[in-house]
Amino acid sequence: MQRRQLLAGLAATAAATATPWASAQSEQPIRWIVPYPAGGGTDVLARTMAEAMRGAMGQQILIDNRPGAATNIGAELVARAKPDGLTLMSADNAVLAFNEHLFSKLPYNPEKDFTYVGGLTRFALALVVNPAFEAKTVREFIAYAKANPGKLNYASPGNGSPHHLAMEMFKVRTGTFITHIPYRGAAPAVQDVMGGQVPCMFLDLAAGLPLIQSGKVRALAIGAPKRFASLPSVPTLAEAGVPDTEVFAFQGVLAPAGLPAAQLQRLNGEINKALASPTVQKRMADFGMESIGGTPEQFHAMARAESQRWGRIIKAANVKLD
Repeated sequence: MQRRQLLAGLAATAAATATPWASAQSEQPIRWIVPYPAGGGTDVLARTMAEAMRGAMGQQILIDNRPGAATNIGAELVARAKPDGLTLMSADNAVLAFNEHLFSKLPYNPEKDFTYVGGLTRFALALVVNPAFEAKTVREFIAYAKANPGKLNYASPGNGSPHHLAMEMFKVRTGTFITHIPYRGAAPAVQDVMGGQVPCMFLDLAAGLPLIQSGKVRALAIGAPKRFASLPSVPTLAEAGVPDTEVFAFQGVLAPAGLPAAQLQRLNGEINKALASPTVQKRMADFGMESIGGTPEQFHAMARAESQRWGRIIKAANVKLD
């Protein structure tokens, strides 16, 4: 009798302390919010991670694309969700470093409304042009922009995206005037660059590497501290004569504020495990991504440092989205 009571007590304790992945809640899928349309680098990475994680967690992870309002639609959705471990979000520079400087009022507070779960990756952006564009180097590109002030347009996946702010940094550093043409996502933006409707853009290597290697767009330089192994002939912006212009997109995972510590620890562990898997490592290498990983605290510190860095650029460029 005592043995039965002891076993029953242990079972009750386990049930009370179980994480969602060990309870009936595991029958519910995790919703992973991506604040961009399908097909871009953020979406590709989220789907790669979800595929790697769902087997180990024994739970479905469904990607939910919620683009719009410079990522604010997706971010607000997560900020208002229950902290039950069933809502995650891909968060990038826009959500965590740009928007607090671009908008006078946000529908979320990046410090108070989220649990920082962990970093995923960072990847450099490249200045690319249509293959028929006359400028063959960054110096020629700058000379063309200065000789044609206001006549040169550039595409981006949307207002407030890393690609948008990368070109604004470039403009500040080079004293050029290039007009912004925002799109709803990276895919339609780069399609128009390939088609010649818009001559140039900053494109993340996660989405752009195959296009550069196939000649569908031409890379003039990358915003990384050193050349990328898969593009050895493409100089860095510093080598091309534009110093202090390191431009990269970072990705991490957020959950609503108040996520219990046990769930946070489990999710962070699963993210780091997936990042270390050969499948994810190869996919990231193929797309020019650098793994971040680490603890929630490290991801939080990096995001806040990037917010300070980009806040200065946004102020210098006088960019506002409201």
